[in-house]
Amino acid sequence: MASKLVSLLCDARVLLLAGVITFVIVQVRLYSAQSEYADRIAAADIYAAVVIIACNRPDYLERTVKSVLQYHTPVASKFQLFISQDGSHAEVRSKALSYPQFHYMQHLDLEPVKTQRPGEMIAYYKIANHYKWALSHLFDERKLKRVIILEDDMEIAPDFFEYFEATGKLLETDRSLMAISSWNDNGQRQFVQDPEALYRSDFFPGLGWMLTRDLWQELSPKWPKAYWDDWLRLNETRKGRQFIRPEICRNYNFGEHGSSMGQFFRQYLEPIKLNDVPVKWRSVDLSYLEEKKYNSHLHDLVSKAVPLSGADVVTKAYDIDGDVRIEYANQATFERLARQFGIFEEWKDGVPRTAYKGVVMFRWQTMRRIFLVNGTSLAQLSEN
Repeated sequence: MASKLVSLLCDARVLLLAGVITFVIVQVRLYSAQSEYADRIAAADIYAAVVIIACNRPDYLERTVKSVLQYHTPVASKFQLFISQDGSHAEVRSKALSYPQFHYMQHLDLEPVKTQRPGEMIAYYKIANHYKWALSHLFDERKLKRVIILEDDMEIAPDFFEYFEATGKLLETDRSLMAISSWNDNGQRQFVQDPEALYRSDFFPGLGWMLTRDLWQELSPKWPKAYWDDWLRLNETRKGRQFIRPEICRNYNFGEHGSSMGQFFRQYLEPIKLNDVPVKWRSVDLSYLEEKKYNSHLHDLVSKAVPLSGADVVTKAYDIDGDVRIEYANQATFERLARQFGIFEEWKDGVPRTAYKGVVMFRWQTMRRIFLVNGTSLAQLSEN
């Protein structure tokens, strides 16, 4: 009799244990489903994520984070903050985790990097891999609609968040646009004047930019192993689409030391002007950036500019009170003119930095504009 009671008691315990296990599993699955649902609801309320791409520079990261937090509080409900660290640098991890306003992400890639050509820097491969991982996490797992990418050597302008919120709407209505950037390669103090002026560009600016989930779904299967930014500048990637950029930068790159070894820093990056005149972007009409309107307006400006040619165009331009148009015949001619004025000489896949339809525009000492144009620029701008 006693043995039967013991047996029944054991069976009851087993059934009870099985019931507890089943209950726990159900609750875990329910919690997981609820969490996923909550994450999706939260993602729907977030306008954009801002992710700081970091690796091994804790001092740079701290400076960038402080800049972001300085202007984030009024828009905290719209812009979710992330730090994505590549690798296991202990001080960077500790620094990132010390900011409760940021979600921390860590990318650990233990596979050895194989470069495609001898002598290439491994860093460019690791950066491209990190970017792909971070964007996949934010878009594919967290289901966010938009992501703004900063690197750990950037400070932002007071109107950084409002700028992206206003210009991001253009991506929803204009399929000829690919992304929004807060950077102007020719944004040095001597070449900029107007804090409200925005432009279309065939050249991907990078350095503080926003993309949508739709674009990521297009790019992610083809994401390159290295040099991701130059890949975005290829015509086969861009497919005729453009980018929006400001005249005066909404971020400042202070990273003299990094993967590019300070390339161009003193000549091109250090003199960049960071916008210090907050623009109320919600009240600015940006419809002029629509492709047909923009082309018509730019065609009008370029065609009315005073044409210059010959030697010493810099002096000639200085003596003219008004906009100036200078034609370049090829890349070598453009590079010579760029050196004379002091703007970026670089081309990628036939497109000069900041160019739109072959037009490179910058201010010259005052509000007057210099237009460097190729032989087909006006014809391209007249096509609708």
